[in-house]
Amino acid sequence: MEVELKLLINANGVAALRAHPLLKELARTAPRDQVMHDLYFDTPELQLRTAGAGLRVRRVGDEWIQTLKAGGSVAGGLHSRHEWETRVAGPVPELALLRALVDRKSAWGQLLRTPGCAEQLLPIFSTQVTRTIWDLQLAGGDEVECVLDIGFLERDGQRIPVSEIELELKTGNPLHLFDVALALQQDVALQISNLSKADRGYALYVPQPVDAVKAQALVLHRQMTIVQAFQVIAANCLAQVQGNEAGVVHRLDTESLHQMRVGLRRLRCALDLFRGLQPLPAPLQADLDWLMEQLGAARDWDVLVGTTLPAVAAAARGEVRLAGLGLAALVHSREKHAAAAAAVGSPRTTRLMLGLARWLLVVGAQPDHLMKRLPGYSRGLLEHHQRRLRQRGKQLDEGSPQARHRLRIAVKKMRYAIEFFSALYPAKKMRRYAEGLAMLQDQLGSSNDAAVADRLLRQLQDGPLELACSAGFVRGFLSAGAAIDDRLMREQARRFGAKKIPG
Repeated sequence: MEVELKLLINANGVAALRAHPLLKELARTAPRDQVMHDLYFDTPELQLRTAGAGLRVRRVGDEWIQTLKAGGSVAGGLHSRHEWETRVAGPVPELALLRALVDRKSAWGQLLRTPGCAEQLLPIFSTQVTRTIWDLQLAGGDEVECVLDIGFLERDGQRIPVSEIELELKTGNPLHLFDVALALQQDVALQISNLSKADRGYALYVPQPVDAVKAQALVLHRQMTIVQAFQVIAANCLAQVQGNEAGVVHRLDTESLHQMRVGLRRLRCALDLFRGLQPLPAPLQADLDWLMEQLGAARDWDVLVGTTLPAVAAAARGEVRLAGLGLAALVHSREKHAAAAAAVGSPRTTRLMLGLARWLLVVGAQPDHLMKRLPGYSRGLLEHHQRRLRQRGKQLDEGSPQARHRLRIAVKKMRYAIEFFSALYPAKKMRRYAEGLAMLQDQLGSSNDAAVADRLLRQLQDGPLELACSAGFVRGFLSAGAAIDDRLMREQARRFGAKKIPG
């Protein structure tokens, strides 16, 4: 199993990396350079890609080496994959040599033995990279290969630059890869990369739409320990967060920002649910809260521009012109998006993501001291949150914004908890429960959107008279609907509070 941490580095950071004192301190020998030419192969239908595998033939000097990588996982930039290598005579794969290494019962072993597979293989893309290698030995004896790759991927004349670092664990603990990365990141601008060269190269062959990334399906097993369940949940949340970084930084995409924020909220809920395992270190918690604030400011203006103002305009039926107000709000939205993009692309966020991934490994290394089985543990959590939700619902009779806010937070946490643990319970009953919870959350969300809109509109009322009049009209319109919304919320909260967790 190959275990490596991938990091992107910009051109300005390359010289700083080469001169970094940590590499000089830990390197056992002087760095060495290699010029590598790779050809990646697949069938026209991309059968290898579909099976989660990648096949390349690499020329290093006068040698040709074929490598098959498959399976494994990617989390927080840490890539773990099965790897098989053999020498070959030239720039063409020799599957017979790989068949002798790969378990014939595995999906990849069966694919290699598919009749006609070898004859269908064709080059998909190529790479040309100059690699600098440092062989590091850490204080505890761990051996790490640090490589700097500079070059490009190419297909049919189209090129993508390559500028990245790989920290590959030769012997020792994967945890220490993050220690090296965090030490380098103090002086060199680095970013986590969850994409391999194969991922990027295949995009030249079949361009992929760049969409916002929603949470992937999450499945827990009843036999899992509590620690294992937490690691799976937290890794799922981090994948959603990191999957939306490019959309936030490079495209200022509203949906990417929304989904990244959802991923962070899910992560905070998971940390709360499993807080008995090990508390998140205070510096990581502070950075997590900071990033949420940066994204939240942009999201508030997005909702005003994209949801609240259009809904008011449609309901008012031309009684007031809101185009100027919408334009003013859009200007604020773009400013906040630029600030959010800067925050997400900053060294502080990279440190946060590296720190969180490292911390998850620390949590996984400790004994599972919560002496309960996962189904019983999750049941206790869900029942606790259902009781809290019921109590918060009763407090709605106060009619205060604080009561609505507390209930909304309780509903949101409960919905994420249901999402995390739903695979442990009867699917149909859990789905009905989750649908009722979603209805209540939507109602509370609309009320919160109106309250946030009121706060933002007060800022816009300080502008020109026409803008102030439009903002005042919208505030009044939203206020008039608040009493009706409160009655609906109280009714839904009472109805839902009487429900029981599906068994």
